[in-house]
Amino acid sequence: MPEIPDSPNGEHQRLLTVANRLPITIKKNNGQYNYGISSGGLVTGLSGLPKSYESLWYGWPGTQVPEEDVARVEKEMMSEQGGVPLWIDDELMDLHYNGFSNGILWPLFHYHSNDMSFEEEPWQAYVEVNRQFARRIAQDVRTDDIVWVHDYHLMLLPQMLREELAAGNTTNVKIGFFLHTPFPSSQEIMKLPYREKILEGLLHADLVGFHTYDYARHFLSACGKLLHLTTSPNGVTFQKKAVHVGAFPIGINPEKELGLMKKENVTQRVTGLKERQYRDKTVIISVDRLDYIKGLPHKFHAYDMFLEHNPDQVGKTVLIQIAVPSRQDVKEYQVLRSHISELAGRINGKYGDVEYQPLIYCYTSVPPDELIALYALADICLITSTRDGMNLVSYEYVVCQKDNHGSLVMSEFAGAAQSMKGCIMINPWDTGEIMDGLRKAVDMGPQQREENWKRMNAYVMKFTSAYWGTSFIEELMRIGSNHIQEVRMRHPSDDTPMSTPDSRRENGHVNGASTPDRLPSISPDGAREPLPPPMVDGDVPAAKGVDNRSLESA
Repeated sequence: MPEIPDSPNGEHQRLLTVANRLPITIKKNNGQYNYGISSGGLVTGLSGLPKSYESLWYGWPGTQVPEEDVARVEKEMMSEQGGVPLWIDDELMDLHYNGFSNGILWPLFHYHSNDMSFEEEPWQAYVEVNRQFARRIAQDVRTDDIVWVHDYHLMLLPQMLREELAAGNTTNVKIGFFLHTPFPSSQEIMKLPYREKILEGLLHADLVGFHTYDYARHFLSACGKLLHLTTSPNGVTFQKKAVHVGAFPIGINPEKELGLMKKENVTQRVTGLKERQYRDKTVIISVDRLDYIKGLPHKFHAYDMFLEHNPDQVGKTVLIQIAVPSRQDVKEYQVLRSHISELAGRINGKYGDVEYQPLIYCYTSVPPDELIALYALADICLITSTRDGMNLVSYEYVVCQKDNHGSLVMSEFAGAAQSMKGCIMINPWDTGEIMDGLRKAVDMGPQQREENWKRMNAYVMKFTSAYWGTSFIEELMRIGSNHIQEVRMRHPSDDTPMSTPDSRRENGHVNGASTPDRLPSISPDGAREPLPPPMVDGDVPAAKGVDNRSLESA
């Protein structure tokens, strides 16, 4: 775990974490408000910070309270959870969240620009919500504070906060930004109205972080092409200052999964499923939000073809698909749900009978204990995302495979594929490749499965969510307070080598073989390494074959 130095003079260093939504739930019972904090990635990601760091959380609480209760709720949330709610009008937040953030940025960042329809009103709402965040945070920021802004909902906030702080003469405030989605190629960003404003908003941060090298390179390429800025392998010069750019692959809290696996009801559930429903069967598990980026139609079509071309697996292989409901009020998601249900019924009708159901499709959220039991039960985990910032389902599955050493068949378009050496990497757009990947997983011997699992598990166990949070803050602290450092000149049209999905698979991801060592931006001792040179066009959509042995195992 990287070590962050204690704050100067032993005083409490303040970290203000800002996200669109507070990780705090508000419930009212018998006139009393109760507050609970989630155990999500952001919370565990900051668990490794020294105790000398005081954390505050800013965000929309997801609900409204009566005006007469606002002051009371704010006081209680601050004292109990360190939370600062922003009371934003519901209609404004809807335009900001559903209209622009999820209606424009989400599809664009996942290469589904045909699904976006730009209108001026949602953009204005996006600007206004970012401005309200900036004004509220500026009321509390002190000299030497650290502000960490998260995700695509708040990409204008670094600039707006700088403006508010300058007006109040608050200095020496470090701002970091982390994007939890992919950052697309410059050609995709060019489709975005107000693209320059989005990029300039981010460039007022001291450090801009992404999950993978590719996302960071795409950002640097966009800054060079659209803003005509000088870029380097690890940053960009903006207004005569160096903005640092880095890759920080997020992880999970594996102790949580391991703890759940030890529960008696979980072990009994796994044993019961193995001995009854799935005796002598190969179980494939898939867990996704029902979203067009998850590639469920691709998965179901490939599974259909897998059974058709491998008749020996009919009656022996079962795919369990957990589809967690998402954005159920949006028409596109309703159409997707209907299509997926139709495909599931078609597969079961084609290959099933009264004793065998080849596809168990569950459109529901699953309790944690049941999910862990399914992970532990499954022989294969299948991930077919067409784009995914990371996909931490892969990490959760690996942690739960301590005894079974199941195989991971994973899309090369998921950010986590860069880190999961030992997985069987597939192209979700290639039906034949998914089929071949499943067949390799079914036929793989126990020794190879164990070797692959050990490599993936070593990575997941070391590079946790706490490691991610600590690494980002450590790098932000390392940057000089004025961060006026010339970035080594690199013209955006300079030639740089490019990789292809074929070259990555030749380097060993498909069969879990070894690839040449290559240091990512976080080395085993927590030291930072420069990013590789930015791509000319940022056009390499899939993950590179990073050797995660250099990470002791995104």
